[in-house]
Amino acid sequence: MRRVNGAQSTALGPVEFVALMATLTALVALSIDMILPALPAVGATLGVRHDNDVQFVVSLLFLGFGFGQFLYGPVSDSVGRKPAVYFGLALFSAGCTLALTAQTFPVLLAGRVLQGLGVAGPRTMTIALVRDRFEGHVMARVMSFVMAVFILVPVIAPSLGQAVLGVAGWRTIFGLYLTLALAVTVWFGWRQEETLPPARRRPFSAADIVRAAREVLTHRVALGYTVAAGRVYGAFIGYLSSVQQILQQQYALASRFPLYFSMLAISLGAASLCNARLVGRYGMRPLAASALRLVAAVSIPFAAVVISRSGQPPLWSLMLYLLATFFGIGLLFGNLTALAMQPLGHIAGTGAAVVGGLSTLISLALGTAIGQSYDGTVVPLVSGFAILSVLAMAAMAWAQPAGSPAAATGALP
Repeated sequence: MRRVNGAQSTALGPVEFVALMATLTALVALSIDMILPALPAVGATLGVRHDNDVQFVVSLLFLGFGFGQFLYGPVSDSVGRKPAVYFGLALFSAGCTLALTAQTFPVLLAGRVLQGLGVAGPRTMTIALVRDRFEGHVMARVMSFVMAVFILVPVIAPSLGQAVLGVAGWRTIFGLYLTLALAVTVWFGWRQEETLPPARRRPFSAADIVRAAREVLTHRVALGYTVAAGRVYGAFIGYLSSVQQILQQQYALASRFPLYFSMLAISLGAASLCNARLVGRYGMRPLAASALRLVAAVSIPFAAVVISRSGQPPLWSLMLYLLATFFGIGLLFGNLTALAMQPLGHIAGTGAAVVGGLSTLISLALGTAIGQSYDGTVVPLVSGFAILSVLAMAAMAWAQPAGSPAAATGALP
């Protein structure tokens, strides 16, 4: 027996709890990465005329995900965590069904937006459920286990998609999404207790969201780091949008695409794991600034090389470049958002919703621009990383000038 919010509980044990939270979180990565090998088949089946248009299968999920983040935190504070998760999983399942049965490309894209809106619920509520149940170093340890599982998903998801595609059509992938959503709904409903008792709930207020948005937009630190996160993640969304075309088609990797994608995902995961050790030693802001300098330092000269090679560098050099770049990006995951949240502790729930939603929408706009600029070369992608890493550094410098005492530690002035 454990105590949850001061009351005895027969809640599921820690191992099962971590497994459940990791599964809820993994829905995001699976929704993005598992469909990547199937994008050409989707385009061919639904009559997509322009190759770059198939990228919207990826980017429009982020559109729904970005808007969804604004809602689930405040809603769950009012009705409880479980109803918010149920609603999100129901929307996600509806989106899967719409995409599974789509006969036209616009209908499939509508399904992807619904999937994004839905999956924002489980992803947001995972953090809230862990925070409700644990505190301090125990909470950090639980989240590290959840994120360790989450990091593994992009490594295996494209291979799963490729395997499914080898024995069935692309619609089967959406059928698997739906099956997983239904299974996790049953598991969550049967085993997970409500962690927010009625006494701690508060009425939903759209005004709270507006006030939080106003505070983020007017607070220099919060806004600066939110914009920095949006810019650097924009380059990453540009990569996710165009990576299938680059590796599978431009470099003719065909069925080997998931292997190369997994190698790059491992670099991201390794950096995320290293970040847990490095951030305690160096501080969030110095580490984030160093990571951005790394991305810029490799992207700017490599962009010159790429242009000199007419946008067709050798595959080995592109992979080395992306491995280094993604290690830097992996160090940034979490740190920029945490820095943006520092002045928002008094509105942590709605503040996190606004920072997460706004940074996602910024990154979506930038990433879509990079992806839609794909012209059969890697010039748009590498240039995007170079330009946006410099712009992200500028946003950080504006948020907290490097010479300030706060900037040295990542703390607030």
